[in-house]
Amino acid sequence: MHTAEDLVQAWVAMWNSYDLNSVSQLLLDDGRLSYLSSERQGVISGMPEVIRHHAGFGFVTGGKSTGSRLWLDELVYSDFGDTVVVAGIWYFRRATGVEMRGPVTLVCVRTPGGFRLAYLNFGNYPPGK
Repeated sequence: MHTAEDLVQAWVAMWNSYDLNSVSQLLLDDGRLSYLSSERQGVISGMPEVIRHHAGFGFVTGGKSTGSRLWLDELVYSDFGDTVVVAGIWYFRRATGVEMRGPVTLVCVRTPGGFRLAYLNFGNYPPGK
């Protein structure tokens, strides 16, 4: 991705398509990759663990339609040159109508192939608040 904004848009599209192939195309593929999920305790480290985590959400090779939708709002991009920190609010509406939301922090790093996500942190807000 040429810009951090492009990367974040591609990441949202990946989530909405449930395409497991896209995970490795958007995230940094080395030991520095870390992910804090709103669905699981502990730090998820490295590409193999992050791919397993997404497979656990139902991501499959080539993607699938689920009727669920993820989106981000109130995004703030802080550019530090080779690193861009993105803060905002994530929203997720399941096909059943259940909606969840919480804070998100994404750290995008510049690589020879463009920006990649190196760190992702998702929290949960209490339901109905």
